[in-house]
Amino acid sequence: MSKSWGEITAADLLTCLDGELVRGSGSRRFRGFSSDSRNIREDFLFWALEGEKYDGHDFLPEAILKGAAGAVIRKGFELVLPTGRDAAVIAVPDTLRALGDLSSWWRHEHEAVVVAITGSAGKTTTKEMAAAILSRRGETLKNPGNFNNLIGLPVTLLCLEDKHRYAVLEMGMNRPGEIGRLTEIADPDLGLITNVGRAHLEGVGTLEGVAKAKVELIENMSDHATALLNGDDPVLMQAASSFSKKMHFFGVGRKNEVRAENIRDLGLQGSSFDIRHGGGIFTVNLKVPGLQHVQNALAAAAASLQLGASPEEVVEGLSAFKSLKGRLAIINLPNGVILVDDTYNCNPLSLKSALDSLRAWARKRKVIVGLGEMLELGDETLRAHLEAGAMVAGLGAGLFVALGEHADVMIQGALDKGFPENMAVKAGDHEEMEQRIRAEMREGDVVFLKGSRGAGLDKVVERLTAGANAL
Repeated sequence: MSKSWGEITAADLLTCLDGELVRGSGSRRFRGFSSDSRNIREDFLFWALEGEKYDGHDFLPEAILKGAAGAVIRKGFELVLPTGRDAAVIAVPDTLRALGDLSSWWRHEHEAVVVAITGSAGKTTTKEMAAAILSRRGETLKNPGNFNNLIGLPVTLLCLEDKHRYAVLEMGMNRPGEIGRLTEIADPDLGLITNVGRAHLEGVGTLEGVAKAKVELIENMSDHATALLNGDDPVLMQAASSFSKKMHFFGVGRKNEVRAENIRDLGLQGSSFDIRHGGGIFTVNLKVPGLQHVQNALAAAAASLQLGASPEEVVEGLSAFKSLKGRLAIINLPNGVILVDDTYNCNPLSLKSALDSLRAWARKRKVIVGLGEMLELGDETLRAHLEAGAMVAGLGAGLFVALGEHADVMIQGALDKGFPENMAVKAGDHEEMEQRIRAEMREGDVVFLKGSRGAGLDKVVERLTAGANAL
């Protein structure tokens, strides 16, 4: 049996951490773990993490008073425990790195097959789709929400139990080295890269910098692991060409081992396509709209097939998949307007994919586009926002409402491509964007909203929806 909470002692922690027991007994057991003092329960282990806006050490007394049996703290921190309380306290040079070390140890204490997924766009949806397929073969753990960073991924791994057959983990990054460290922690059996696009350029500088950061997954995988790559992405393929790890490829090109063929856009009903693999072919029906989901589904299918899933399990898993909140989620407004909520995040690649998916609708309906800021693009910021406006013009939108510091740039990009000046509007805040859209929308129209998480366009969605139904 693998290690589990309730059995883990302070002495066990010391076997995998670069630290020392500065207080309490090594035999003290912990029945749970949290880095948030609000979630501490009796006999839990409290992990004091330091962030830009908080320091977990400030909440150590609260955690102990709530019953924490131990804590991991930074070396040199002046420890003062509440009167009458005792705890096993371990001091380490860096509590964040130590968290990764613990979760790496925990991962190897369990037998689950680990899948790691990264990419500039589609990684969350691909993760959810892969988990939907693999869960048909056995209990599957996945990151909740966007727990894909140096805190979220280790916390997810620490939820591994004996019952889990698979762990499907999304990996995000905004600077060099993060994917490499996450890979060291997770030690995946299969590493998947969906694509490379202009995202997080502020941290890596160029598109080639993005590619270099993403292929840290391949670089840091164990020799026993397999890489699964989008074979249609030339930048990714170039960046991966210097590695000698086992690699397999998916895409629409004939050189790919897992291919999508005969792609059919069914509008609001989703899409359908054939997967060719190993000399066979089978049909997948997706119930979520947006052609970019074909690539996400293909990636998830390729990963699952690589791990032994049958075509039937792939078809069942993908057929059951439903839209995620904020990711091309379809909401039927009471007035007959279709709201497309794609507000979770935005970069040039994901915006292009989403707008491409709207083209079939734009030929039959009026499409109203509301765009917010795209963040972390560095020197590419102005060009990317000009291109965003140009893409809206190319779509043939009926109204374009832009919000944020670069709203004027987006509008200029649309005007440069011939978009009507009287139909391009700059909104000063979320309320004004909602009011502008509401004043223009009519029954049968499509309203599309997208922006980086920091742009907060989910607030516009909230204002537009009242008793509406999401598909």
